[in-house]
Amino acid sequence: MRILVAPDSFKGSLSAALAAAAMARGVKAVFPAAEVREVPVADGGEGTVEALVRATGGRTETRAVTGPLGERLAARFGVLGDGVTAVVETAAASGLTLLAADRRDPGRTTTRGTGELVRAALDAGLSRVVIGLGGSATNDGGAGLARALGVRFLDGKGRELPEGGAALADLARIDLAGLDPRLGRCEMVAACDVDNPLTGPGGASEVFGPQKGATPEMVGVLDAALMRFAEVAREATGRDVSRVPGAGAAGGLGAGLLLFTKAQLRPGVEIVLEAAGFARLLEGADLVFTGEGRSDRQTAMGKAPAGVAQAARRRGVPVVCLSGGLGEGAEDLLEMGVTALASIAPGPISLEECVGRAAELLERAVARACRLVRLGALLRPGFAGPP
Repeated sequence: MRILVAPDSFKGSLSAALAAAAMARGVKAVFPAAEVREVPVADGGEGTVEALVRATGGRTETRAVTGPLGERLAARFGVLGDGVTAVVETAAASGLTLLAADRRDPGRTTTRGTGELVRAALDAGLSRVVIGLGGSATNDGGAGLARALGVRFLDGKGRELPEGGAALADLARIDLAGLDPRLGRCEMVAACDVDNPLTGPGGASEVFGPQKGATPEMVGVLDAALMRFAEVAREATGRDVSRVPGAGAAGGLGAGLLLFTKAQLRPGVEIVLEAAGFARLLEGADLVFTGEGRSDRQTAMGKAPAGVAQAARRRGVPVVCLSGGLGEGAEDLLEMGVTALASIAPGPISLEECVGRAAELLERAVARACRLVRLGALLRPGFAGPP
């Protein structure tokens, strides 16, 4: 028997690599002779660097960069095994988890640190950059990233605007004269897991702003600021990205990359699965396990388990999704190639306990699923259940 375990991270408790190891232990507890291949995955958020570096035999480097509220911090980027590709996580330099809940303010937070990581990759001579757009604390349209790469954002009196999304309401002109020329020779790929536009209903401010600390009143202010940003950027670049699917990712960082670089937006999980050679690994596989911290309707809209399930369905391999919790719409995954899904929680349990025991609970849940697989194999041929 050949089984692949390909989970995303269980946020707040397990990295994708630790989750894959727990799944593998669960399989071996029931099928000790099985061939188990661990394939940690990600979709552009936390864990993307780790997954791609692991898949390609690359390495990580650390730089001091600007954090989401201007503080200095150490952040990693990956250099993949091909020696020419860097992978940068927005979450590492501009991420929501870098701020305590009472310090989250999408009107002030900046993507400058993410741009500094891109600049570090260019300084290292790398000619291709993959940027994971998940997990940001920002709503600045990628203006901070662009600043780190030489772009200036000016008000009506020619003064530099402050960092953050709210200040874009006063944007009058974008000066592209100092834009790093190396970007014209760099292949840029933006790995995202959402298809939200930059502005308006379903846009960055309305959908993701509240998660980053925006009040209802602030959402309207931030959306208007991004509309102003899109208008002035159209004048400066000749590009209208306000309604492009995915432009609203990472508080509009998707839009900024489209405006100021030659970036292409791609589903993050596709990039990771390609790097891992997942299609090849599926050849001859009997079963795939995947999962994440919480599966719900958003999972089916481009998150890692959905990408794993779609790839497996194309090869006719069944998929079991085991997640920390199941929310509304999780059943949508059954239409995308997931054969069965369940929570790893064994019964009523607090979130704190579930997080603290995540590895143990995941291992046990996989073992339970494997016992059901073994039961299915023992049923007499032609058994279809009671009439």
